[in-house]
Amino acid sequence: MEYIPAKTIVTATKSREWFGIDYNMNIYRGCCHGCIYCDSRSDCYHIEDFDRVRAKENALLTIRNDLRRKVRTGVVGTGAMSDPYNPFEKELLLTRHALELIDAFSFGTAIATKSTLLLRDLDILQTIREHSPVLCKITITTADDTLSKKLEPGAPPSSKRFAMVDALNKANIFTGILLMPVLPWLEDSEDNILSIVRHAHQAGARFIYAAFGMTLRGNQRDWYYNRLEELFPGQGLSDLYRRRYGFQYECHSPNAARLWKIFSQECERYKILYRMKDIIPAYQKKYQMTQLRIFDTI
Repeated sequence: MEYIPAKTIVTATKSREWFGIDYNMNIYRGCCHGCIYCDSRSDCYHIEDFDRVRAKENALLTIRNDLRRKVRTGVVGTGAMSDPYNPFEKELLLTRHALELIDAFSFGTAIATKSTLLLRDLDILQTIREHSPVLCKITITTADDTLSKKLEPGAPPSSKRFAMVDALNKANIFTGILLMPVLPWLEDSEDNILSIVRHAHQAGARFIYAAFGMTLRGNQRDWYYNRLEELFPGQGLSDLYRRRYGFQYECHSPNAARLWKIFSQECERYKILYRMKDIIPAYQKKYQMTQLRIFDTI
């Protein structure tokens, strides 16, 4: 494992609009899940050789110091730039020990991942939940295991992720699904969206947050087009993207409006939350009065 310097790791967010997260934490740089659509490959993030995972130097000491300096507690999010449960985490335990620090300093956490290794740390999540909000966001973009293994070759198949959602919810951890990106002409079918919602319902998912499309920008775009040509030869998908989107950053599915309608109707049917304004208060509700009392004493 290569280690890279970092002066700070737990940083304040500019806005709490994204799942009510107050702080971001990225212990690792790069990811080996190999997802063909990953936005973190984009030039703007300046991550060379993105498929090679590196860890932040003295990460746990830095995280401890960062948390000690915070004037207020809050929710620490992780998984925004690289999955915190890459294969190296199994031995390094950096994410696990970071969660222990989050618990010790009475912060909450919001985790985004595709990896079933998250279940290893269920005991710590349950301890954190006793005093602060805990949110788990499991990315699932297709209900088809064969397609998921093509698009996300280093991640567990979708069926195992649905099983993880089920296990977390049965353990009373507020867990749902990130249905994003939804790749045009590959995942943006009515059958796929309905299947994901129904599987989510069976797994007890508390929410599904969806975006019917994807992002494409420098470096990420070229990588994606090359993967399309390798994985789906002769189908002309990369040419279809070029004609439709050119150099657009946000590439909405041609079916976005129709998919949103059936998606929202199906979520309503199963009483699954799907709007951010409903998800945030739902997982933070029981802690709001406690937090207010703490702030009043500061």
